[in-house]
Amino acid sequence: MKIAKEYSENIDIQRNTEYAVKGITKICKKIGPRKPGSPEELRAQQWMERDMKNYCDKTEIESFTLHRQGFMGFIPFTVACGVASVFVNWFASPIAALVLCVLAFIPLVFEFLMYKQFDDFLFPKQTSHNMIATRSPKGEVKQRIILVGHSDSQFEWTLNYLMGGLQAKLFVEIPAVVGLIVQTVYAVVCLIVGKGQLAAMDIEKAKWFFILFFVVSCVFIPFEIAFLFFQSWTKSVPGASDNLSGCYAGMAAIKALDEAGIEFENTEVTMICSGSEEAGLRGAKAYAKAHEKELKDLPTAVIAIDTFRDLEDMAVYDRDLSGTLQHDYGVKHLVKNAAANCGFDLKFESIYIGGSDAAAFTQRGIKATGFAAMNPDPPRYYHTRLDTPENLRPEAISAGIEILCETLCMYDKEGLPTK
Repeated sequence: MKIAKEYSENIDIQRNTEYAVKGITKICKKIGPRKPGSPEELRAQQWMERDMKNYCDKTEIESFTLHRQGFMGFIPFTVACGVASVFVNWFASPIAALVLCVLAFIPLVFEFLMYKQFDDFLFPKQTSHNMIATRSPKGEVKQRIILVGHSDSQFEWTLNYLMGGLQAKLFVEIPAVVGLIVQTVYAVVCLIVGKGQLAAMDIEKAKWFFILFFVVSCVFIPFEIAFLFFQSWTKSVPGASDNLSGCYAGMAAIKALDEAGIEFENTEVTMICSGSEEAGLRGAKAYAKAHEKELKDLPTAVIAIDTFRDLEDMAVYDRDLSGTLQHDYGVKHLVKNAAANCGFDLKFESIYIGGSDAAAFTQRGIKATGFAAMNPDPPRYYHTRLDTPENLRPEAISAGIEILCETLCMYDKEGLPTK
């Protein structure tokens, strides 16, 4: 039985799906792309805030600082170090080559895989914002649930647009990383074995061994150079599905409950339209840090909602931050159980490369999970100019709204599931 129906029969999912699609289309057409920390990002949040004032008791926009190019700005440095290491190893020193390889990996791992603010200080500073809308319960606040979707859009991933997400991954991105690994192994082998030592043992075999390793390392150089064109540094994308669909699914769920006259007794509901998620979860990180104490003073559950487009791939995210972070048992089962009540059998999935806003909360010990409907290949529209209102799938947004309504009602009535 759907718990939401016990509250009211007046939840209109279709009407609120239309509201979401209309809002997404309006922002894309009137405001356009919203790169992290841009005036367009803030303007979109201001439009969302005006909507939420109708259904929430309190709204506000908080600012924070970021260095948006820090997240991906390491790419030219990493490529240069990887390519240079091959020739430094051959013509000069394997020790120097190994140092170059290690330097190449450090920002790749810390910035892109782990979302650390590792090299941000090297890049210009911007101001970004989080829009926060809060719907209070009738009585004393005894628990809260937070929905968070990001309002910014990514700089275009050029290779995804030109080749398609899966093809770009298979024919450029993975070979580029494999190449860097091969070049590192090459440096390590030369350092440990030593050209001179092996040559003394068998000069002919040594010669061909090192020539082969050098040639194999060189084979990967074109893939690494192609990685320089991974993304545009100036042009951002419409971001209709990623992630205005998440923002509006959460907003529409709150709107639907309000219009149905559903008021929770002791559960506070908050909607965050975060800024600069595409720059390394910066908005969610800023909010979690600034509000950590209050988030831990009351039982709090956080659901990051991101991209409702590929209904067949809709899932709850069990692991995050390139698979290194495990989300809370109770929150992820809350969403899974709510989806089951709505007729959806959702799997637990992992974000193998990248992260969601949920990670920013889980890292600080705040119970969270992710919820999205996106093909993980990724699809060609992902982070490209093809992510337009025309490419939306309203049925996926509708499913997201329905499940979120049920999730909110279940949390109010039952709290979080336990093991």
